[in-house]
Amino acid sequence: MTRESLGKEKRQKNLVKYLESDPFLTDGDLAQILNVSVQTIRLDRLELKIPELRERLKHVAKGNGLPVRALSGSELVGEVVDLEVGNSAMSVLPVTKEMTLKKARVARGHHLFAQANSLAVAVINAQAALTGIARVSFKRPVYCGEKVLAKAVIKSKKGNKYMVKVTSQVKDEIVLQGKFLVFAMTEEVKPQ
Repeated sequence: MTRESLGKEKRQKNLVKYLESDPFLTDGDLAQILNVSVQTIRLDRLELKIPELRERLKHVAKGNGLPVRALSGSELVGEVVDLEVGNSAMSVLPVTKEMTLKKARVARGHHLFAQANSLAVAVINAQAALTGIARVSFKRPVYCGEKVLAKAVIKSKKGNKYMVKVTSQVKDEIVLQGKFLVFAMTEEVKPQ
């Protein structure tokens, strides 16, 4: 084997290893980590038959529990990538320029809260669910271009009340932690 093919083989093994540990890495992230061009990453993925990020996320999300009942797709903030209704859920929110303060390029808090809150409601197995109490702590600013991975877990259930813990991270760093008291509605709420 030539030196070049040994380098390629090692790079491709590392590519697979990184994607196994974090399936949300973009081609740009991988290019930066492996110190190669985005085109090289795309060629490696093609050769290894690894789909692009959007397809990987769809694959992760398929067949995980029941469909979301409490929210419709447009009401969810972030893209749900894992959902086990009645237990846990995960979503990814890429922070865009439109979500940030113009001067600082820091995400406005209501976007991060909306992702966490909608995930807490989505994980409840009910036709309709409402947040009664939310206690949220922002741990560090989130910047334009970062991806926020939120994880929701139902910690307890008493009657129609659920305590849901949500932790949002950028890579391995916690950016938001919250506890949400969510009420499952027995009937769909209709205006009178």
